[in-house]
Order: sequence, then structure tokens, then C-alpha cells
Amino acid sequence: MTARPPTKASSASSSARPCSNVSAEDADDFIFGYTCVNDVTANDILNRDATFAQWARAKGFDGYGPFGPVITSGIDPAKLVVRTILNGAERQNYPISDMIFSAQQLVAKISHDMTLLPGDLICCGTSIGIGVMKDPVNSVTVAIDGIGELTNEFRQ
Repeated sequence: MTARPPTKASSASSSARPCSNVSAEDADDFIFGYTCVNDVTANDILNRDATFAQWARAKGFDGYGPFGPVITSGIDPAKLVVRTILNGAERQNYPISDMIFSAQQLVAKISHDMTLLPGDLICCGTSIGIGVMKDPVNSVTVAIDGIGELTNEFRQ
């Protein structure tokens, strides 16, 4: 597996219908809603080969990338705050409005490279402060007011 993977909270948007070549201004028409994601990444694998970043493998282990508890529609993601609690200690607390690209910009940019289909999730990344899971058993909560809390246990 991997040594001490970091955990970082992320929001995610979900496609409502097929979406290709849309503008950021029209992106909301294609976004079903938003949810919480525990964006676990095996950084040691990601950067193992400098000539070929292993994004799919580094994020694709069983148990990586849980999301939920619901997908919430009708909210403004720019007004949301994402928090990560690792083993009872808050490790992240940032407004989504601090992100480099808005959810609408991400949908627009990605839809120019590939068609997004209903149910596709776009993990929007993280702003600041990731937490490394050092304990043999780690409890991670991703909390976004207006969406809910996702809590999962990661065993190394």
C-alpha cells in the first residue's frame, strides 16, 4: 500500500446531465449538487516516477475517496466552508471561495476536455492544510455546513 497518506477535505460537484463544452456562466445548469469528499492521496506513489505522475493509482486504492453523506442541490458553493477533523483535531477550515477555480469554472474547463455524464463527481481540491494520517487507525470527518458530515475510518 502506501506510507502515511495525507487526507484532505474537498467539496465535489455532481453532473445532472451530459455536459460538453459549456461556459462557466452556463455551468450551474449542469451541476446537480455538492457533497463532501475525503480526498485521500498516496503521495509517495504519485511522485515515485518523475516522468509519469500516477494520479489514478495514487487516488485509486480501495477505501480512498469516500463521499457523502448526501448530494445537496440549490446551494451556493462559494458561501460554504470545508473542515477536516483528523482524530478529533481540526486540520482544515477554509472557505470554498478561496479556491483558485470556482466549481463553475472547473465544470467549464473539464467539459472542454471530456463529456461529463450524470453522476460524475468533480473533486474540487483543497485550499490549505492537509493532515497526514500517522496512527494505525484514523478517524476522518469532512464537514461542510449546509451539506453534512462524512466520517470514515482509515486503517494502515
